[in-house]
Amino acid sequence: VLSGAASPLPQLSGLYRRLQRKAAENPVLLDPVVAALDEALLSLDAAQAAVEAAMRASEFEPERLEKAEERLFALRAVARKHNVAVDGLAKLRDTMFADLADLDAGAERLAALEKEAAESRAAYDRAAKRLSEQRHLAAEGLMRAVMAELPALKLDRAEFIVEIGSDPENRAQDGIDQVEFWVRTNPGTRPGPMMKVASGGELSRFLLALKVALADRGSAPTLVFDEIDTGVGGAIADAIGQRLSRLAQGVQVLSVTHAPQVAARARTHYLISKTGDADRVSTGVQSLERSARQEEIARMLAGATVTDEARAAAERLLRGNASVG
Repeated sequence: VLSGAASPLPQLSGLYRRLQRKAAENPVLLDPVVAALDEALLSLDAAQAAVEAAMRASEFEPERLEKAEERLFALRAVARKHNVAVDGLAKLRDTMFADLADLDAGAERLAALEKEAAESRAAYDRAAKRLSEQRHLAAEGLMRAVMAELPALKLDRAEFIVEIGSDPENRAQDGIDQVEFWVRTNPGTRPGPMMKVASGGELSRFLLALKVALADRGSAPTLVFDEIDTGVGGAIADAIGQRLSRLAQGVQVLSVTHAPQVAARARTHYLISKTGDADRVSTGVQSLERSARQEEIARMLAGATVTDEARAAAERLLRGNASVG
């Protein structure tokens, strides 16, 4: 519209020039018209330039559009393959490049890791060897300490063994050793794990000897011994009571016993009894005061009929116990 044969610009330009020449004859009348035409021509030139720019911008090549669409389809396919958004493909590309660089440098990295692993293995082996040596030394001392307690517990013919099996190839978090407590209950018999070889009463006395030997190394806050004095009496039962009393100086000790020598060593005495009939039986626990305690220990000494001699013996046992308050 603004260019070519139908453009009004040539006519307006010609009119503008003619009016400029006539303006001198009547400036009052023609100067405003000349100024308006000048402004109009300037605006038309600007409009023509804008239209031409817009037309250039709106031009496209079908081949370029087809290539752009093909590129977009390819990007969407790759995004679906890797389960990411199209906008995330650039970050994925960078990650893949970094991984590829790591693979290219894999030989050097692998060599460094193998060297580090070898150094760590050597350091572990040195530490495990020192720990194993210390365990063997400690085992000798523990065996001597436990063996010293056994004769008084009527286990003078028994043997306590700390069995340590070491395998440098069996590396574990706590070293290369497998440690077990073994016992031999009689000379000539085969030793074996304490939990399998010892009988119930023997096991309790072995554990008591072990606890006494380790008393200065710490312990659980409460120790429970169930009929540790089974099958023994007299001096052996008294030796058991002495050792339980020593343990009780550092931790709480609970002992179920039928031996008066053990009961007399306790700081507190509880009587456990059963009552009821054929339909229902209940178990009761009663804390015994000094006089009731003497009577119960006398019953433990004498049996069903408590005699004055039994009461006197019970009193001697209680007086001999320094723990009685």
